[in-house]
Amino acid sequence: MQQITLSKRINELLVLAVLDHGPAHGYQIALSVEERTGGAFSFQHGTLYPILHRLEAEGRLQSEWHGERRRRKTYHLTAAGRAELAAGAEELERQFQALFGLIRGTHVA
Repeated sequence: MQQITLSKRINELLVLAVLDHGPAHGYQIALSVEERTGGAFSFQHGTLYPILHRLEAEGRLQSEWHGERRRRKTYHLTAAGRAELAAGAEELERQFQALFGLIRGTHVA
């Protein structure tokens, strides 16, 4: 089983999951994460934007500028982003099963 930096991976998947429901700008993404997780997860400004820029540089997101007076950069998933979301969700599920197995005292094969 491959080890990952769990918090980094979760943050990326939170962004991808929100954008799987449609394009959004950074502030909308942060609000959606907090609302959809009942406050269990939230982003600080300094955390979210580096993630968005990295995912865009990796080809998982694309962005467009919108508006004239108040310009906003809107992000949307690419096919690579959708594939990463699916693979990441499966990977996290396996890791959480292993974690819960350890906590509950059951063996994970």
